Amino acid sequence: MIPLDSPQPEYHVPAPNTIPDDSEDQPVAGKSVQSESASYGLPSLIFGAAALSTVYSKQEDLESPTPLRTVRLALRYGINSFDTSPYYGASEIILGQILQALKNDYPRSSYTLITKCGRYGFNRSEFDYSPTTVRRSIERSLKRLGTTYLDTVYMHDVEFVATPVWPKPNDGNHALVLTDENLAKQWGLSKGDEDKVHGEGDQKVLDAVAELRKLQEEGIIKTVGISGYPLPTLLRLSLLILHKTGKPLDIVLSFSQYNLQNTTFAAFFPEFTQRAKVARVLTASPFSMGLLTNSPPDWHPAPGPLKDLVKRVIESDEVKTWAGGLPNIALGYSFRREGTVMGQAAAQVPTVVGFSNTQHVHESVAVWREVCTLPGEAERRKAAENGVIKMFENEGWMDKSWPNGPKEWLV
Repeated sequence: MIPLDSPQPEYHVPAPNTIPDDSEDQPVAGKSVQSESASYGLPSLIFGAAALSTVYSKQEDLESPTPLRTVRLALRYGINSFDTSPYYGASEIILGQILQALKNDYPRSSYTLITKCGRYGFNRSEFDYSPTTVRRSIERSLKRLGTTYLDTVYMHDVEFVATPVWPKPNDGNHALVLTDENLAKQWGLSKGDEDKVHGEGDQKVLDAVAELRKLQEEGIIKTVGISGYPLPTLLRLSLLILHKTGKPLDIVLSFSQYNLQNTTFAAFFPEFTQRAKVARVLTASPFSMGLLTNSPPDWHPAPGPLKDLVKRVIESDEVKTWAGGLPNIALGYSFRREGTVMGQAAAQVPTVVGFSNTQHVHESVAVWREVCTLPGEAERRKAAENGVIKMFENEGWMDKSWPNGPKEWLV
């Protein structure tokens, strides 16, 4: 995390003659990742550029040819949308320098850039949604990314700034909010409360979105949205913005809510698109911020019992005998679009997934193609997925969200 007023790190793309371009750097022929999400104007897979930072990668890897090779391969596959943020350390800087190095083959018009603003560190004190800072942050992102415009900007992790309207703690199965009137009231989602500003935090969100919309009118930003973890809060704020301004958000990003352990996104999707009139709703993090990998990060916010369960899942027969293990199973599940919501209204929703190296790109595209085009393999994969889901269900962790927001607002 690099505060706005601090010195900016420099990143230099390795010399061209040191960057390999061999078979590992070539896309494998097959179904295009552009084919399933055409109405969204985005590829089915979006490059999660938090991987271009020390959040998920080692510094020595970032200084090697690996980042450029990874971005270049993604573009060759048609993964031409990038999601980044000032919160992701030097991600914007690294991504911007790489895209400049590739501009002869991939000019600015050939890809979309998505970034965020408002969050600049771990603590609540490192959030700043003031209109002045929003504008300064966008100006810095433009410079870092080497562009004159941004395709999408989200206000980042709105639950840390908005007025805390939720039960304490705010964990559990959030889909119940949609059917339980008492829970809906606790989350500020009662019918008739859509335009209620619950406090100073809500007004800060409204003011920040208003500034993004000014930048939108100036042609600097194309689409405006919000991002965060708790879906009830994202929905409440989407409704608030619609009813207070008379204009819906263009886009909303939810992370860690459509994966092997938590599918709550599917329940909320119609609420965003029909009730809050949001044009595009995206899902991110099929690995749930690394939880569903072989080495979950130490900083992960999931509670200890859930982390312990994931360890047992990794060692289960269903997972140990599957090529690629838990990450591979998790990828396939998050890419599949089936069911009454995800197979119909949400069928074209893209997934933001992080790529740290070319192997990650190849594997993600291969899994996506398998799920989309190979019914026989998909059925075999579903059996493995169901085995994992059963373990989460038996331990009471399926569709459970962990507490999220400033610690002092959760107890």
